[in-house]
Amino acid sequence: MSRTERDSLARPLLRGLDALEDAGRNLTDPLHINEIGTVESVGNGVALVSGLPGAAVDEVLQFEGGIRGVATELREELIGVTLLQGSAALRAGDRVTRTGRVLSVPVGDAVLGRVLDPLGVPLDGQGPITGTAYLPIERPATPIFERGPVTRPLQTGIKVIDSLFPIGRGQRELIVGDRQTGKSSIALATILAQHGSGVRCVYCGIGMRGAESARLIDTLRSYGALEYTTVVLAASNETPGLRQIAPFAATSIAEAFMEAGHDSLIVYDDLTRHARSYREVSLLLNRPPGREAYPGDIFYLHSRLLERATQLSAVRGGKSLTALPIIETQERNLSAYVPTNLISITDGQIVLSPELMARGIMPAVDIGLSVSRVGGKAQLPALRAVAGRLRLAYAQFEELERFARFGADVDEATRNTLRRGRRVRASFAQAARETVRVGLQVAIMLAVAEGVLDALPEDRVGAALDVLAELSARRHAELLREIEAGAELTDDAREALLATARAAVTQLEPAA
Repeated sequence: MSRTERDSLARPLLRGLDALEDAGRNLTDPLHINEIGTVESVGNGVALVSGLPGAAVDEVLQFEGGIRGVATELREELIGVTLLQGSAALRAGDRVTRTGRVLSVPVGDAVLGRVLDPLGVPLDGQGPITGTAYLPIERPATPIFERGPVTRPLQTGIKVIDSLFPIGRGQRELIVGDRQTGKSSIALATILAQHGSGVRCVYCGIGMRGAESARLIDTLRSYGALEYTTVVLAASNETPGLRQIAPFAATSIAEAFMEAGHDSLIVYDDLTRHARSYREVSLLLNRPPGREAYPGDIFYLHSRLLERATQLSAVRGGKSLTALPIIETQERNLSAYVPTNLISITDGQIVLSPELMARGIMPAVDIGLSVSRVGGKAQLPALRAVAGRLRLAYAQFEELERFARFGADVDEATRNTLRRGRRVRASFAQAARETVRVGLQVAIMLAVAEGVLDALPEDRVGAALDVLAELSARRHAELLREIEAGAELTDDAREALLATARAAVTQLEPAA
């Protein structure tokens, strides 16, 4: 092909690119912003609008009566608009105008300790938010070359997670399980565990009931966690459009903390309700449904959301945004469409079992199905040294326990394995809002791994751990601080912690 022929083929493409650039430059052109459109039809949370040829995707549109919406879908003749407020007062024929702005949310120190809706409107009765910056709720994820490796731990304060499935700062760890298995409790305990760590938290509640939201806020306030946490709520009675934008608005708030020089943590509770809201809006806009009636771009919706969680490189400041999305399953069906999508997007999952919950084992973490793909790279060296072999031993115990339930005779070695496994399980037991500092976790896991607790009855393990925690905090305060700062577990430190564990068991032996 000659150069002249190539130029003739490229000329229309270049003219198209020039037109797109002109359109971008004219987005805020007064002539375009002053366009007046007409509402053609109104649905439950959506509207179809005509007469706004210059509107852009994600631009905020203003309806009569003060109602706002976001241009979601641009068609040849009509614009599909997701409404952010109730549509009861909206009628076909009403006027609609452009604003020339994308949807933004207030960010910065002013939103710490506040309860907001996804539009940044305070819900806590403490007055308006002033003196702060705004960021668009939709932002591109951090480029790969501006990211760093995930190597620093984010302590959850939950023994079974920190020991077996460590979460790193900048990681995306999915919390998945059936209804009422303790998913929100794990996320809430993780926020409570950040007290004094410098991590700033954002809790995004999507489709939560009023009583549920009130309990969440009361818990954060009573534990002193609200002072470093921002709560973004889109209640169940809000429009599906408001529930749809809630996690994106919350992520912009968390990103602003990260970019200002703070490690941050965000909880999405939960993305099942978010996916349903998106499906509702999509079906009202006549988008074709796909698998399980979800639109085909539901994967892209969640991937571009969770991709914003990251560990920044040293050049960008070295801070992180850790994401804990929550997803609900039906009858433990991890192969359903939305759970499958999110498992493939995230860096691991904490799977909660209704069977363990029914047996009173809390937290009900399924050791066999849970995984952290970052693993020991983001675990403190001392905890990695003592907990490294516990997961395999515990998985073997669970298999043997299933076999022993059939009443089969087992040898002495198998009985010892079962005895040790039951005490490991008892040592992982933890109340819903209880958090354990990582130094004490090292002392506990060391005692369990070395069999110090084997002589105790299973129902006395909890009392032994209480005594062990008290003795360790009193005798080894400096050693525990060194462990939490990243020190290796030396032989002398190991022997000192084991001696304290034996002393704790000795105190309980007469009662046992």
